[in-house]
Amino acid sequence: MTAYFWIKTAHVVFVMAWMGGVFYLPRILVNLAEAGDEPAVRARLVLMGRRLYRFGHMMFGLAFAFGLVLWLGYRVVSSFPTMVAPGSGWLHAKLLLVVLMLAHFIVSGRWLKGVDAGRALPSSKALRWFNELPVFLLIAIVYLVLAKPF
Repeated sequence: MTAYFWIKTAHVVFVMAWMGGVFYLPRILVNLAEAGDEPAVRARLVLMGRRLYRFGHMMFGLAFAFGLVLWLGYRVVSSFPTMVAPGSGWLHAKLLLVVLMLAHFIVSGRWLKGVDAGRALPSSKALRWFNELPVFLLIAIVYLVLAKPF
């Protein structure tokens, strides 16, 4: 059971690190949209965004790996609690919301790569709204994990 809690701790820590990127990358895009034609500012923001996007992908990969062990670890270690049982519909809903959050992160990264290629970003107002979407997804995910309503 101790291994289970260490793996769960690692999963939560890497999810938190990934969420930092999910929340901050769209904010960098807002700053890029508002930077105008200042090449030094734009170059610095693009560099920050690229590094954050790469970091976010690594954190997501680690969170995914530890989450997979939590989900299917009972097949390898008999003392692991199973989440694959009747009444685990909450897990499927959570995974769907995580996929939506990952799609949001990837869209942010594509827009950042588009800036590097000379393409225009959506307006800063649209990007501000886009920046708020992960908050609602996160609220729903945390509720599903804590309440396990179905």
